[in-house]
Amino acid sequence: MESADYGVRLFKSAAALLHSGLLEEIDCLISNIDMPDMGDFELLVRIHAARPALPTILVTDDPGRLDQLPPSLGGIYPGLFTKPFEARELLAAVGDIRRNSLG
Repeated sequence: MESADYGVRLFKSAAALLHSGLLEEIDCLISNIDMPDMGDFELLVRIHAARPALPTILVTDDPGRLDQLPPSLGGIYPGLFTKPFEARELLAAVGDIRRNSLG
């Protein structure tokens, strides 16, 4: 992401992101579904509650897990990348998000 001139913020955990005070500065969230300090979709639920329109890309090794998305997300379907994936595909998805948010 940095090599494509995107600003990147890394967090050691989901809780670190939520307690950082930086959520409003994030233009796109890229997160693994399996976060060690939160249940499967707890981070996504919390993010959606705080910033419902924040573009989110989830990374997983099991795409079937999206069938377990909580109803509280109101049908929001985040972007999904299944491991392994091509870096250029992720860059293209983030580029699309950026173009859509500017337009």
